[in-house]
Amino acid sequence: MNRSVVFTRIFFAFLCVIFITIYTLSLPGISMGSGVTIGIIGGMVFMALLVGFDIVFRRFNLRSFNIAIIGLFIGYLMGQALVLVFDAVLDFTRIADTFGPQTIEIIKIALFLFGLYLGTVMTLKSSDEIYVSIPFIKFAPTSQQKKDLLLDASALTDERLIDFCASGLVDHHLIIPRFVIKDLYDQSESADEHAKMRSKQALDVVKKLEDMNHLGMRYNDTDFPETPEQVGKLVRLARLIDGNILTSDISQIQVASVEGVQFINMHGLSSALKPLMQAGEQMQIKIQRPGKEPNQGVGYLDDGTMVVVNGGGDFIGEVIEVQVLSVKHTASGRMIFCNSMEELE
Repeated sequence: MNRSVVFTRIFFAFLCVIFITIYTLSLPGISMGSGVTIGIIGGMVFMALLVGFDIVFRRFNLRSFNIAIIGLFIGYLMGQALVLVFDAVLDFTRIADTFGPQTIEIIKIALFLFGLYLGTVMTLKSSDEIYVSIPFIKFAPTSQQKKDLLLDASALTDERLIDFCASGLVDHHLIIPRFVIKDLYDQSESADEHAKMRSKQALDVVKKLEDMNHLGMRYNDTDFPETPEQVGKLVRLARLIDGNILTSDISQIQVASVEGVQFINMHGLSSALKPLMQAGEQMQIKIQRPGKEPNQGVGYLDDGTMVVVNGGGDFIGEVIEVQVLSVKHTASGRMIFCNSMEELE
C-alpha cells in the first residue's frame, strides 16, 4: 500500500477519535473514562466505514468521480427548478386550498428528488459529451503521456494476457469497459456451449487480473447504446479517453488503426517476442507433415513457429538436422525456411 495512503488513514482515524471524544465529553452525565472509551471505539468504527467506502470506490477513476459531482449539481438545479415551478403554480391557483401543508411538502420533496435523480442519471449517461469542464483537463505534456489500453472480449479470453500483465509493462494503464463485462455475462448464460465456455474463461481471467494489486486495472462505465457493435463502442471509447485497444482477434491483425485508434494485437506481440533464427544456424526439427512443394516437409517449434524444410518430405515423423535458409515475417507470425542437412550432403 502507498505510504501516503497509510498516513492519510492514520491521520483521519486520529481526527475521528478526537472529534467524537470531544463531542462525547460535552454531553451531560458522561464521565471522563466513559467519554474517552466511547470516543476511541466510535472513532475507529467510523474510520472503518470510511476505509470500507475507499475500498468499494477504488476502481473508479477521477473522471467518473467528477462526472458524478457534475451530475449531482445539475440534478440539484433541476430539482430546485421543479420546486419553483410548483410554487408558482400554487401561487396562481387555489390548489393549495385543496391539499394540506404536509401533502404539499411531500410533493415538493418528490419533485426535488425526481429532478436530482433525473439530472444525475442523464449526466452519467451522456458523460462522453461532457468534455469541456476543468476536472477533465490533463496538464501533463502530451509527449510524456502513456496511452491507456482498452481490453476487448477476445483479449480477455487469451490466457497469455495474465503473463503479459505480470510483466509490469502495462501497470495502471489497463481499462475494461463495463459493456464488455455485460456481454460476457450474457454469453455465459447462452445456449451456445462454445460461447459459454469462452465467456467463463474470460471472466476467470478478469478475476485473476483483479487479484494483481500492482496492476491497477480500472473499469469504465461509459456506454454507447446507439452503437450496437462492440468494436464500434470500443473505438468510440478509445477516442474519448485517447487510448488504444488491446485485442486477440485474428480478424484485427491487419488493422493498424481505425479513426486514430491503434489496435495492438496479442498475436503480433507474441510474434515479435519469438526468438530470431539466423541464416546458416543449425537446429533439430521433427517433420510432422508434407509441404506444398515436392519433397518438402513441415515442422513446428515449441512456440508454434512453422518450419518449412526443403528435402524433408522423406523424413515425416522423424527428427532431423536442418540449416536455416531464411526467416519470413507474415501476418500470422514467422515462417522459417530450412534445408535438410541430408540434402546438403
